[in-house]
Amino acid sequence: MSSRRTFLKITVGAFSLLLGLGGAAKILPRKALLRPPGGQDEAAFISRCLRCDRCRSVCPTSVIGLANLSDSILDARTPVMKFHLGYCNFCNKCVEVCPTQALKPFDSKTVKIGLATVQKDTCIAWDSRGCMVCMNECPYQAITLDGQGHPVVDSHKCNGCGLCEKVCPALVMRSYIGGNVRGIVVTPISRRGEGNV
Repeated sequence: MSSRRTFLKITVGAFSLLLGLGGAAKILPRKALLRPPGGQDEAAFISRCLRCDRCRSVCPTSVIGLANLSDSILDARTPVMKFHLGYCNFCNKCVEVCPTQALKPFDSKTVKIGLATVQKDTCIAWDSRGCMVCMNECPYQAITLDGQGHPVVDSHKCNGCGLCEKVCPALVMRSYIGGNVRGIVVTPISRRGEGNV
């Protein structure tokens, strides 16, 4: 009986230590999330984030939201980018208020939060020509139109600021499909799939 208690204490202690040091991020199943600028090293970020909510409260564009339990128990209440609510202007305020340096100083010219990805099944320009909203609004000229008038994302210029997703009119124009679906969304770089252009 004593050895079982000892085993449980050691196991719980080891898991707590892993959780505290960010090691649990490597062993627990999780999906990639879009973090605020300076939080792209996921293991370092998750080991330092206190879930204090300061980054979200200081964000001038309201793009920082909170992860849910459905994302994973380890990620719950950590900051994530929600581009249907806002976009990132790389103001650095979230980094300035982070008490643990989970969000580290970054170079706004080189940091990539994610990559804009065209959703061909909901993008208005893929059904009919004429929509150029994402291209016109992109501050980095990362979106152009191909010969058929379809948006194309230049992965070298796109830094994942999310302005294209924020302004995409697909949600309004296709309100019958429900949800917060956009014709272009920012995806984590490690999770880019076949729908990329």
